[in-house]
Amino acid sequence: MKTQKIVLLGLFLSIFSISFAQTAKKETIKVWGNCGMCKKTIEASAKKAGATKADWNTETKVLTVSYNAKSSSSKKIQEAIAAAGYDTQDFTAPKEAYDNLHECCQYDRKGESTTEVKASCCDDANCTHDKNKDMTCCKDGKCDKNKDCCSK
Repeated sequence: MKTQKIVLLGLFLSIFSISFAQTAKKETIKVWGNCGMCKKTIEASAKKAGATKADWNTETKVLTVSYNAKSSSSKKIQEAIAAAGYDTQDFTAPKEAYDNLHECCQYDRKGESTTEVKASCCDDANCTHDKNKDMTCCKDGKCDKNKDCCSK
């Protein structure tokens, strides 16, 4: 009798873990942005849309998300990020949402060619990085003095 209970419990746990594993998804999504402020907004938007984990890399522009496929989807997450003003691999943010981003968060949008150089969030006197490149020296709209590209 005791062996039968153990076998039944083992079967139940196996079935439960298999069904749970099928609903948990992990994906990577390309998301355009620039700095630490972008990172916070992108990750918060993904979590609002159902991501259990969200980590956006400012250098690679890749968001890694985990979510329950029963309650969310890549589409839902990307739509929320686009609504916050950031273009994703499958969705383009509405112009109004993009225009509401902080100046340093306004990136070169896919499909648009711009000759105008946007002001850097690191436009302080101590920052020496190339303001025409990405904002990897920026953190929350300010120059990250701990990075090699900014003088101390």
